[in-house]
Amino acid sequence: MSRFLFVVPPLVGHVNPAVAVAAALTRRGHRVAWAGLPALVGELAGPGAEVHACAAPADLRRPPELRGVAALRFLWQDFLVPLATAMAPGVERAVDTFRPDVVVADQQALAGALTAERLRVPHATSATTSAEFSAALAGMPKVEEWIHELLGGLRATLGDPARTHDPRFSPDLVLAFTTTALTGECAAPPQTRFVGPALAGRPDTDAFPWERLDPGRHTVLISLGTANTELGNRFLTECAAAVRERARDVQAVIADPGEVLGDFPGDDAVLAMKRVPQPALLQRASAVVCHGGHNTVAESLLHGVPLVVAPIRDDQPVIAAQITTAGAGIRIRFGRADRRAIGAALDAVLGDPRYRAAARRVRESFRAAGGADAAAAHLEEFAALTQQGEPGTS
Repeated sequence: MSRFLFVVPPLVGHVNPAVAVAAALTRRGHRVAWAGLPALVGELAGPGAEVHACAAPADLRRPPELRGVAALRFLWQDFLVPLATAMAPGVERAVDTFRPDVVVADQQALAGALTAERLRVPHATSATTSAEFSAALAGMPKVEEWIHELLGGLRATLGDPARTHDPRFSPDLVLAFTTTALTGECAAPPQTRFVGPALAGRPDTDAFPWERLDPGRHTVLISLGTANTELGNRFLTECAAAVRERARDVQAVIADPGEVLGDFPGDDAVLAMKRVPQPALLQRASAVVCHGGHNTVAESLLHGVPLVVAPIRDDQPVIAAQITTAGAGIRIRFGRADRRAIGAALDAVLGDPRYRAAARRVRESFRAAGGADAAAAHLEEFAALTQQGEPGTS
């Protein structure tokens, strides 16, 4: 039996894949613990999870209007760096108490990798977004240099200053929850293992009027995730209008957490709900309209469903580019897309079989990669090698 400590940021999309892998490790007889925010980890990993509390900055909310370089600057300067500094003492206490054989550090929980290297504990990287395996900053050398300066400053205070590798990529094992069918050929380090999406099983406990879905029409799922409620009013309204113009052939289920769409008596083209059972809906969806969040994209493609993607910020434009390059969807502009642009994109992905065929090619790649079980097997092998003293650089 080996002991694995998962270090995760306070982000649902980053915790969920780790939950699936942790469950697979537990089934294999290993012991798992967590370093993170107890409330969030406990909610996602279950009440029996062993969670070692880490602090977080008091306010990590991002101004919703930030885009482009301003959003990237906020992500690093006002989110990732303060988060690493706040989490580091808790991560060190967790290592001292739990005595893990391997630390599994999320790429955005930098305290995990840096604390592990300073304490000489082998660590693996959990790379939950396919955007990290792209050359997104290749045309912005000054931005890339600035990020490396920030990482160097963190390493000087939290890690081992003698190390020179990028702490976002363990020198021994990087688990990428995607495949090259989506990323394309990319400059991933040789220690990367592409395992495909690791989806934590979650029950669909929310009531849903399944009887209102018309099997004679295409079902389209529309979602902007839970973090974009303040931004999505206009876009969701335009989506609803585009669907109503196609009501004879299309019916939409729209995740509307802000409840901005209201109720239209007699309208059966749009079902707007505060919460939707996304995994179950994807089993019957013909297309998905979303913001390009990695979890929604991965779940959609794992079901072979093509996408219309309207990226907002962060890694979403990179993921959108990967989708279009793979042929599995169409990208539109979040800030400018109106009902005509959204409708035209829907007509294309619903009417041209090449988009669904490409989505199914990605699906087969995801399935073949093994998901959570494959990730657990790689971690198990890594732990065995560390106990024999074989891996070299962690």
